[in-house]
Amino acid sequence: MGLIRSWRRRRILSRTRIDPALWQRVTAGLPFLRGLGAEELARLRDLAILFLAEKEMHGAQGLELTDEARLSIAVQACLPVLNLGLDWYEGWIGVIVYPGEFRVRKEEMDEHGVVHTIDEGLSGEAWPGGPVVLSWQDASMSETGYNVVIHEFAHKLHMLRGDDEGFPAPAPGMDAAAWRDALERAYARFCAEVDSGAPTIVDDYAAEHPAEFFAVMSETFFTDSAILARDYPQLYAQLAQFYRQDPAGVLPASGARA
Repeated sequence: MGLIRSWRRRRILSRTRIDPALWQRVTAGLPFLRGLGAEELARLRDLAILFLAEKEMHGAQGLELTDEARLSIAVQACLPVLNLGLDWYEGWIGVIVYPGEFRVRKEEMDEHGVVHTIDEGLSGEAWPGGPVVLSWQDASMSETGYNVVIHEFAHKLHMLRGDDEGFPAPAPGMDAAAWRDALERAYARFCAEVDSGAPTIVDDYAAEHPAEFFAVMSETFFTDSAILARDYPQLYAQLAQFYRQDPAGVLPASGARA
């Protein structure tokens, strides 16, 4: 299957081109890509082509997805796996895009065993074995420290190779104990800061669950890397090994590789 998949991907890349003007518009609208070199951008473009070929992307509530919107989502989704490979997104095929915030109804049980029905608005959601759901209004934002696409696709990484506590398994070659220790220590520190009312570098929502902490810190790793490297250096170093990238450029030459 691996040989067949590789052959198909080579064939897709040999037959597919992205209009240079379209590529320029999309990448110019994503300022966190500015640190990538020409070779990295070329690989990111190839990954985006393969992503669009292998995943199904549909608009909801009448949203018609333009080529620019589809490519923007694909590029943002592929950035975390730039040096990991698209196989980290295996096991599902769908991306559903709403015009803006979408509402979901959930049932949650409180500590007394009472089930409550909650209706809430979301900007993104990832389902185990199912699609990634996004708000285009949020996916098209380029705010520092916030990226709903990276957030939801970080959840997909955990869902593929993670544990019940919310942290993904380390990438091959990483020190599993150091990875786990860095995540647990950083999460405990962040939760303590939230409980104390101290200012935090990211939204308090990251304290909700270890999986949310990983996803939010992944957003920060790619879109506000210098702040994360400054305030959480141990966590940053481990995320750099996990993603095999060093967007802040603060590690030794071999430090961003597992």
